[in-house]
Amino acid sequence: MIAINLDVMLAKRKMSSGELAARIGITQANLSILKTGKARAIRFSTLEAICRELDCQPGDILEFKEV
Repeated sequence: MIAINLDVMLAKRKMSSGELAARIGITQANLSILKTGKARAIRFSTLEAICRELDCQPGDILEFKEV
């Protein structure tokens, strides 16, 4: 299972999900789908934009967990 740790990074950077969505150019609804782990895929361009805005690496956001 791939866990999404976006909430953790947002808290560390003291940024709201609405602010991040506006900065990277996606809707809050789509960011919410990603945050809750309901997304089936993520574009590399979106992941790159998230990492750029949060000053982090993809591994800070995505984590593999054994089920």
